[in-house]
Amino acid sequence: MPIYTKKGDQGTTTLFSKELTRGRRIYKSEPRLQAIGKLDELNSYLGIIIALNPRRELVDSLITIQTKLFLINSQLAGADLKLKKGDTAVLEKKIDQIDKVITPLSNFILPGGTLIAAHLHYARTLVRRAERALVFLAQNSQVEPETIRFMNRLSDMMFTFARLENYLAGIKETPWKGMPK
Repeated sequence: MPIYTKKGDQGTTTLFSKELTRGRRIYKSEPRLQAIGKLDELNSYLGIIIALNPRRELVDSLITIQTKLFLINSQLAGADLKLKKGDTAVLEKKIDQIDKVITPLSNFILPGGTLIAAHLHYARTLVRRAERALVFLAQNSQVEPETIRFMNRLSDMMFTFARLENYLAGIKETPWKGMPK
């Protein structure tokens, strides 16, 4: 069976749930598909970070996050799947553990540092993009509140992971000092 079906050549697709689409094909530009696409983009980017061969602990965390992103996308496509309330709490616990190790922030920092940290900072922006798409979708459709909470915390997690990578590498973060006078 070929990977292509040619059914999407007119810019439409189907979802798992016929109830979500009232049994019709939907345009790939619709908010639900936009959110699914942004989550897919984020998930793929996490794969790029994993391919850079970071620390094993980071790889394990990113793979766990990738599985949660697949779950969210399946949910958005109509599968009867949901994040557990504990999924967001796991992110919070990990953030809190890392915050005990890294230097507390006293001002904004510029994204960058090690290659892995720079990619994690970029992943944070992709999380935010996906989160905005989910919030937009939630204005007119049902989106599980836990999904939005998870995504909000996930951006914090990516930021914290980036800071940890720089800390472990002995890279000093560059503070943002505002506009020059």
